[in-house]
This record gives sequence, C-alpha cells and structure tokens, in this order.
Amino acid sequence: MAVRQDIAKELTRAIKAGDKLKVSCLRLVLNAVKNKEIELKHELADEEVFKVLSTLVRQRQESIEQFEKAGRTDLAEKEKKELEIIKGFLPPQLTEQEILEIVKEAARETGAEGLKDMGRLMKAVMPRVKGRADGRTVNAVVRKFLEGR
Repeated sequence: MAVRQDIAKELTRAIKAGDKLKVSCLRLVLNAVKNKEIELKHELADEEVFKVLSTLVRQRQESIEQFEKAGRTDLAEKEKKELEIIKGFLPPQLTEQEILEIVKEAARETGAEGLKDMGRLMKAVMPRVKGRADGRTVNAVVRKFLEGR
C-alpha cells in the first residue's frame, strides 16, 4: 500500500507544479492499479503494485521501439519520459552480473546443464528477481549461461 500512497503524493506534487506529462502519467498508473484491484477484488500489496508497474514499463518499452521504427521520435520521447517516471517507483533493478550470480546459484540447486533445462532454471530464477529484473533480460542471461555450459 505504501507504493500506491507514494504515487498519489507524487501526483499531488505534479498537479501543484503544473507538470502535465507527469500528471497524466501518474493518473494512468493509478488507474491501472485501481483496475487491477477491481479485477482481483482486493487492495493490492506493494508486490502486486510492482507487477502492474512492470507491465506498464514493458508497454512503454514496446511503444518506444514501435515509434522509433516508424520514425516518430516525438512520440518516442514522450514514452521515454513516462518510462522514467514509472521506473522511479520500482525497486532498483538488478544488473546483468547480479542476475548471472542468481542464475549460477539456481543452476547449482536445480542441476540445470543445458538449454533443455531452461524452463526449470527460469522457474527457479524468476521468483528471486521478482520486480527487480525484466523477464526478457533474465531470459537472455539464462540462455547465454546455458549455451556456455
């Protein structure tokens, strides 16, 4: 609940400061959180809010890619600014090296040796990096690790 309150406080500050982009972005975030609460029929815990924020981050990243392919740098820049605002509420992200250490530890525990064990290793790694690493990045690190074995 604390993360949601932080977002609401930041929205109030943005409204007072007249930051239209931040206001619209934070309203969108709060609406996404509220919609998830309605869907699940309970108030979201911080972990669940982080999940919603991660989804919004992934959507922004995909939009940025599409806008840049289409040559719409103006829209891509807007999405990048929104992305930074949203990321500000997520816990610090793990580096690839930190993810690799977690992957190595999980591989020892699960006995994963090759690409055939990718699913099992991903299943062991994802709960450990929950909210602190993008699934695509984790997948790439796991694949690289298993290919190198």
